[in-house]
Amino acid sequence: QVLLVESGGGSVQAGGSLRLSCAASELTYCMGWFRQAPGKEREGVASITGSGTATYYVDSVKGRFTISRDNDKNTLYLQMNSLKPEDTAVYYCAANPFLDCTFALYLYKYWGQGTQVTVSS
Repeated sequence: QVLLVESGGGSVQAGGSLRLSCAASELTYCMGWFRQAPGKEREGVASITGSGTATYYVDSVKGRFTISRDNDKNTLYLQMNSLKPEDTAVYYCAANPFLDCTFALYLYKYWGQGTQVTVSS
């Protein structure tokens, strides 16, 4: 069982920045950030491999968000810059013990409780 606890969410104006953190009991090979806006399906935002050498992003956040991990601290991060109102959602940290680091939800076996991010225009 992998326990995940997100923090760092909040309310910001468009153009602002937030840094999300995910404290984990352990980090699996693939780690990811997902988000879910009201009335929408949960979507993958960013994922990262074990060594951190490979990262993946949904097109809508490329160039604005950066995923990283500190394996010594068992912590996953998501730096979010140039935030837009459409980034408003609950953001979830998720752990994927497999070698496939794509955004397929079934790969991610463990989930945090989520943290709210609200971006106002």
